Amino acid sequence: MYSLIKSFLFLMPAERAHHVTTRLLNTLSKIPGVSSILRAMFHRNHALLERELFGLKFPNPVGLAAGFDKNAEHLHAMQHLGFGFIEIGTITPKGQPGNPKPRLFRLKKDNALINRMGFNNEGTEATIKRLKNRPKNLIVGGNIGKNKVTPNEEAVSDYLNSFDALFAYVDYFVVNVSSPNTPDLRQLQDKEPLMELLGSLQKRNSEKQAQKPILLKIAPDLTNTQLDDILHIISETKIDGVIACNTTISREGLITEFSKVKAIGAGGLSGQPVRAKSTEVIRYLRDKNKELPIIGVGGIDGPESAKEKILAGANLIQIYTGFVYQGPALIRRINQSILKDIK
Repeated sequence: MYSLIKSFLFLMPAERAHHVTTRLLNTLSKIPGVSSILRAMFHRNHALLERELFGLKFPNPVGLAAGFDKNAEHLHAMQHLGFGFIEIGTITPKGQPGNPKPRLFRLKKDNALINRMGFNNEGTEATIKRLKNRPKNLIVGGNIGKNKVTPNEEAVSDYLNSFDALFAYVDYFVVNVSSPNTPDLRQLQDKEPLMELLGSLQKRNSEKQAQKPILLKIAPDLTNTQLDDILHIISETKIDGVIACNTTISREGLITEFSKVKAIGAGGLSGQPVRAKSTEVIRYLRDKNKELPIIGVGGIDGPESAKEKILAGANLIQIYTGFVYQGPALIRRINQSILKDIK
């Protein structure tokens, strides 16, 4: 059924198709009885699927990655599709429009997307208004970043502002310094600025009555030396884990015609082309640190690629591009496969 829906959606520009899909899902989920039908179709509940990580109990290991629901607009609808957790954002202190459109592109031959959204979001105040009415039984992570106009020298202030504002409304935080679509943002992954940023967030976290888990989202384009630095920083700052990985700036190995890729231009590549690299990063991190909580993301579009991430060392996984190409049945298929292997 989803293949027919996808055929229709893929006739539209990618960003417009996203908005049509999410609005339709929001509308359908409000019709009496539809939410029960969706849950019956897509949920797979079993005690063996439950995971406990950084003090939170996840009903299953399959989450929705940041970027899909930037402003917490779709939590009530998306919870019916079987996700074990949903990550909102990236959220910046002040709302911003992001980069000019078009800024989201499909590479159908590669089962991939290129985006240069640029942290388009409505800011913390608008997001909080929705989070006050968030589903009570859903784990929600808050992915935070800096505003485009904020220089890197003042980035810590932006992250602290969002951390303080969202603290009461999300279950864990993700520090995004790895998006390629905000100028110079990835420079914050360097050792000194990253130590300052994570150290400042942890200090603020320690001042709260009850602390929240803080994770770092990293790029798949880092060298092993840079990954070693990040592991050292994680150990020093005692943050709770890492999400590996964000989108890549690489265009290696694509099937799509070079001319089309060149015409699209800059942006982060996600989906199948980043699968191997993200798994490699996860395996490297796990080999270096047996206890580090890792959420794996990148190129997961079926049970095989999901289990690949888990075998490499991921405790939980997230999907986005695979969800676009495969539809909501993907979540149940992955959970069914994991459960079958456990049994």
